[in-house]
Amino acid sequence: MHRRNFAIIAAAAAVSAPLTALAAGPKDLNGRWDLTVPGNDRKRAWWLEIKGADTASPSGSFVGASGGDCDPIRDIKVNPDGSATFAVRREIRNPKDGVKEWVGTYKVRAAGSSKIEGTAAYPKQAPQTFSGVRAPKFEQADGSKMKAGAPVELFNGRDVSGWHALRTNTPFLWKVEQGVLKNGPGTTDIVSDAKFMDFKLHVEYRVGPGSNSGIGLRGRYEVQILEDLGKPANTHGNGALYSRILPTENASKPANEWQTVDITLAGNIVTVVLNGKKVIDAKEIDGLTAIAMDPDEGEPGPLVLQGDHGPVEFRKITVTPLSRK
Repeated sequence: MHRRNFAIIAAAAAVSAPLTALAAGPKDLNGRWDLTVPGNDRKRAWWLEIKGADTASPSGSFVGASGGDCDPIRDIKVNPDGSATFAVRREIRNPKDGVKEWVGTYKVRAAGSSKIEGTAAYPKQAPQTFSGVRAPKFEQADGSKMKAGAPVELFNGRDVSGWHALRTNTPFLWKVEQGVLKNGPGTTDIVSDAKFMDFKLHVEYRVGPGSNSGIGLRGRYEVQILEDLGKPANTHGNGALYSRILPTENASKPANEWQTVDITLAGNIVTVVLNGKKVIDAKEIDGLTAIAMDPDEGEPGPLVLQGDHGPVEFRKITVTPLSRK
């Protein structure tokens, strides 16, 4: 094992970081990678897929800074030593500046066949290093045929016992009023103390006009909550597996009405029933979404309730664990 220094150039700045390289080639970059980002204040995990690294037409997808989508990677160049550079481009819109293009540039290197290391550079942010391991290959499972355990009530209707803040550098503004769990403006997401692998989940929630929230399954895969009655179904809409799986229809109720979502997660197969309508039917989750707080896809994880996007209320959160024996 030896160490090398390499440089990644983004915009007008050059960023370099040492990477550990083992004997590796382009083919070792192929596959899905769960990425860890040290020192990430937002406690986010990233995800990368590279295809055809050993061909003339490599491609791939990326979930990570700075945004929530599963984005195509662009301008990818793969080198014979198992390293590669690529870019992620997004349009950033705000009232002050209008539409601007955001560009992140990345360099990765395969460290043998099972690990990857890299650096990232992007405008107006400090550069970051990251590392990753291959995403697990899940054993196929049918949640409808698995054995159900005893239901677990994650919200007791009185207080926030059993939950903790995702980020400690943000005000904790969750409270319970008349049996309803509510967030306050500018607060953090909250995370269940309990962790689960395969399960059925029943949630009753309510959002106001234009509000946005989400439910993080195992703290890695977000089922979107959005006030979007009457809009076409899309991968960012209510009931979607955020940025990855399109609902078959928009089954939303009007703002300020209580809604129900029933989710089954077995391995990486998810089913979503929104307000009594099956909008995702046993679809495979390709990988992490932007809500991911840790990258260990093969391990049990908590539920996450998104509280930093808009007002949301919950009155029922019930998990029924599933087992394969």
